[in-house]
Amino acid sequence: MISEEARRKKILDFWKKYGLEATKEAFGVSRRTLFRWKKSFNDANGDIKALNPKSRKPKRVRESNVPLEVIKEIKRLRKVYPNIGKAKLYHLLKPFCEAKGVKTPSESTIGRIIAKAPDKMRIFPYRIDTKGRVKPKKKKQKNRKPKNLKSKPFELWAVDTIQIVSNGIKRYILTMIDPLTRIAFAVAIPSKRAKHTAYALEALIDGITSIKQKRKLAILSDNGSEFKKEFDALLEQKGFTHYWTYPKGPQMNAHNERFNITIQEQFIQYYEDVLFTDLQEFNKKLAKWLIDYNTKIPHYSLNLILGTIPP
Repeated sequence: MISEEARRKKILDFWKKYGLEATKEAFGVSRRTLFRWKKSFNDANGDIKALNPKSRKPKRVRESNVPLEVIKEIKRLRKVYPNIGKAKLYHLLKPFCEAKGVKTPSESTIGRIIAKAPDKMRIFPYRIDTKGRVKPKKKKQKNRKPKNLKSKPFELWAVDTIQIVSNGIKRYILTMIDPLTRIAFAVAIPSKRAKHTAYALEALIDGITSIKQKRKLAILSDNGSEFKKEFDALLEQKGFTHYWTYPKGPQMNAHNERFNITIQEQFIQYYEDVLFTDLQEFNKKLAKWLIDYNTKIPHYSLNLILGTIPP
């Protein structure tokens, strides 16, 4: 595909060779436009860059008529109520504007005022570093799972934890499933501290990567504390990608959520007493059930084809 200036130069050459009427009919360009292009080209001593489309921005743009005192009040409210949104700001700003006898800016206008501010009128909580200096505590950006992400078998694993409570005692099961093949793993852990989930995940990963010749993996998890610190550090150490779901977005990890229901209905509920009395014995029984789940039990998601681990 040729650039716009090259296209215009081609039209000018066609005009010179075949005349005005033929050019207008062939390219649908007006006489006035052709002469304007020709003048720009000649004034630039034949520099083709002169045929580049010029900016269409108006020479005089409309300026905001929102009084400065209203803008200052918006900024003040954003400090009093950190990073409050434009819809709520509108209602908080209304009494101030009425008292001043000025029109209250609309929600969209308030949004534009915030967006145009150099600092976006955003404030951050502060922290004190090891040297006693005050620094803003900025929110860590998390790597979110791309929409319609395509992966090969055993390349993306969705993880989650199940919490079981009995007589005030808690037990946790770390679950892990490949959304593509529906191959799943699970292991009971004493707590959902990040060091325990990291240890369990490492054992599961070693088994998976030995199957697929140390292929790089991606892990999808929610934003729970059990998937931070040691867990996240383990993935970084192994060079794996860690995708996070959006807060309150379990649908992003739907395959794991469905497996969590299945494992509870078909296994955990029948061995709950073992889970609370002998964790090691529970994991032995769980391992046997997982073998059947992955190799014998048909899955509706696979059109009732028997589960099987690909070679």
